[in-house]
Amino acid sequence: MADFSNRTLLVILLWIFVVHSTVVALLLIFLPAESLHYFGYSGYQGRFFQVQGGVFHLVMAVAYLIAAVKTEKAGLIIIFIIVAKTMATVFLLSYFFLSEHIWILLPSAAGDGAMAVLLFLFYRRYTKEKNINMI
Repeated sequence: MADFSNRTLLVILLWIFVVHSTVVALLLIFLPAESLHYFGYSGYQGRFFQVQGGVFHLVMAVAYLIAAVKTEKAGLIIIFIIVAKTMATVFLLSYFFLSEHIWILLPSAAGDGAMAVLLFLFYRRYTKEKNINMI
């Protein structure tokens, strides 16, 4: 088995985030609104919020890309990503339990939560190895 450095593992994780966020963005932007019922949405007509969500995922993909390419200088961006993913998890769970039971929100929350935890753990290992502060 290959022996990857903590930086390499962190960069690989960030690239996985780039690909994931880009794919989700393209699906949100180009998926016909009529197909949203497969994901638990019903009665949605307009595309504004769907496309807005896609653009937001592209913005996050850029943040992941910057962090992957400039890892040594991206401490604050990585912390921002962890906070954003944590906030997304709380929002998605809150919305599901307090507003609408849209099934896709639960796996989305689980994914965002997992991404936040993994990024925190990988970044902490990287900063400990380099003997630098997380922020």
